[in-house]
Amino acid sequence: MRLTIFSRLIFGYLLVVLLVLAVSGYMIFQLFQFETITRSILNVDHRMEDLAKKLTDSLLSQMRYEKKYLIIKDEALYTQFLLAKENFIKYLAEIGQITDSFPPKGILDHIGADYKVYQTLIAEEVRFAGMNQPYSASRYKTGKEKAVDSILENLQTLAAYSQRNSRDKIKKLEDTGIRARQVGIGIGTLALLVVGILSIFITRSITPPLSQLIAKTREIARGVFEGNLHFSGPPEIKELSEAINSMCHQLKAIDKMKSDFFSMVSHELRTPLTSIKEGTSLLLEGIGGEMIEKQKKLLKIIAGESNRLIELVNSSLDLSKMEAGMMAFHFTPADITPLIHKAVEEIEPLAMAKKVHLQVERQGWLPLVKMDQERILQVLRNFIGNAIKFTYEGGGVRICVHSEDGKLRVSVKDTGPGISKENLTAIFEKFQQGPLMSSKQLKGTGLGLAIAKQIITAHGGKVWAESDPGQGSSFIFVLPA
Repeated sequence: MRLTIFSRLIFGYLLVVLLVLAVSGYMIFQLFQFETITRSILNVDHRMEDLAKKLTDSLLSQMRYEKKYLIIKDEALYTQFLLAKENFIKYLAEIGQITDSFPPKGILDHIGADYKVYQTLIAEEVRFAGMNQPYSASRYKTGKEKAVDSILENLQTLAAYSQRNSRDKIKKLEDTGIRARQVGIGIGTLALLVVGILSIFITRSITPPLSQLIAKTREIARGVFEGNLHFSGPPEIKELSEAINSMCHQLKAIDKMKSDFFSMVSHELRTPLTSIKEGTSLLLEGIGGEMIEKQKKLLKIIAGESNRLIELVNSSLDLSKMEAGMMAFHFTPADITPLIHKAVEEIEPLAMAKKVHLQVERQGWLPLVKMDQERILQVLRNFIGNAIKFTYEGGGVRICVHSEDGKLRVSVKDTGPGISKENLTAIFEKFQQGPLMSSKQLKGTGLGLAIAKQIITAHGGKVWAESDPGQGSSFIFVLPA
């Protein structure tokens, strides 16, 4: 019994997975050690060394302030001395909290004892100085210097211990890294060998059929739906070839249905709708005789609905062709500014009727863009028309075009009711529309933005909307220069 591709992959790559898990587990363990040692260096050794320096600075500050105080008796100097003393005690306590090993603890005990002696001598000397009593200044000076020298020596010893401990840990990290690299290289090499052997074994059995399958899919992409694949290789390949043959037969049938549908829509819907529209126009012009006002009103309704149906049919055809990749685009380098002005001129009467102010802003130099001018004009008409449609009477619509990062950016901003965030993406789907501002406002086909998205995507660009409810909306597209 021949093994299926799935079985070969399962048995073969199971070994690879085990090897990968082994090396991953080992690396995780080593990384944990790295993290532990690194944390110890940062949180203990470096912190201890830093605190030792702060203790030294604090002690020297105390010596400086107490000497000045004993000479000029300025209370501000004594206050500074007390602040330095508080810092020294705080730093000493912090060192005690971050280490529990014997050498630092013993050193800290000596520092604490010497500092206690130093503070006792200062307290006595300050008391004598405050009471103006005679005392042996030289004796106190000698005692303080001895205590300070001992403290400084112990602090140097503590810093040296921290530095030495850091170097030892760094050396340990280096050794650990070398071992991890050697083990990783070994396991990785073994895994590569296994993968290589398995790849050769598997590809020799499935590469020829897959090559034919790839060639067949390319034929299907070009619109050739001939189901003529026949294999006797692994079971999966045979089933796949049969499925592709079945898909080809179905695609051929669907392609014929699609062609028939386009033909039917073009001839059976658009032509009679146009006839209805023209006939209605003739009746409104009085060709069939005089009509009462009520009849004219009904004919106007019929004419409007006919126009809306023709627009829906044309939009549906355009969108279907774009989605099927059958729409022909004619790209030529051009400046978009004339298209914007043309779209504005066409829609300006509608804006004037609604008392909506149209403003065009061109910022800086604009690059030429490879585009289908008629299709881009269609996008501009849709964006500007929608902006006017959803702008309150007396509002404004601003069309802004500029270069951004070497690309052409066009935005159309209105002062309408805005769009909720959850609908900003949905409005670019088929038959989706923004909320109507009133019950009298005519609904569109819901295809304009979907067509605009297809057009901009076909140009290699991006299109999106930005809005805050109550603050208007901006529809933006970007085209590569």
